[in-house]
Amino acid sequence: MDSFKTLKEPAPEILYKDRKSKFFGYAYPIVSEDEVKPLVDSLRKKHHTANHVCYAWQLGTDQIRYRANDDGEPNNSAGMPIYGQIQAHGLTNILVAVVRIFGGTKLGVGGLIQAYKTAAQETLAGATVVEQLVKSSFKLEFGYPEMDKVMRTIKQNKIQIAYQEMAFTCNMTVAVRKSEAEQTHQLFEQMQNVKITSID
Repeated sequence: MDSFKTLKEPAPEILYKDRKSKFFGYAYPIVSEDEVKPLVDSLRKKHHTANHVCYAWQLGTDQIRYRANDDGEPNNSAGMPIYGQIQAHGLTNILVAVVRIFGGTKLGVGGLIQAYKTAAQETLAGATVVEQLVKSSFKLEFGYPEMDKVMRTIKQNKIQIAYQEMAFTCNMTVAVRKSEAEQTHQLFEQMQNVKITSID
């Protein structure tokens, strides 16, 4: 697996209603867990009369990390139905949140599960999904005499240069598809006076 599906940009807000309760759905592309709290807090500010801001997020491809939060709703009645939709759409590096404003009628656990699931489903249905490549990065260190050889190899193999610094020696960070990592490592490892280091 060297590609994954995520959101291109935050999804448009949706509104789902059930027996006068309002469920506002949101979805965001994220790259780290640190982004979750500020996004959830901003929704609490936006909907200051909301009773619950329930959410689920997932990060990673090989090693999946996720969390589902019911925010005071009955156990597993909100966060897990939202997370189920992230899985059903095959997405990762994503946060989906559903804000509930209580309408006066209790929905029961079954009703809540259905409502949170539907709100998450409708949110993701309106989102723009993109496929991204899982990349491996390497640091290259070499002297100026090796410059031509290195640049030629980069060009011939369509390798992406993520960063370069030319000082007394040349330092460069290159990125390739994960499936091409081993082959790329070998290309540079065979060169004399070129040091290659994997960056996790």
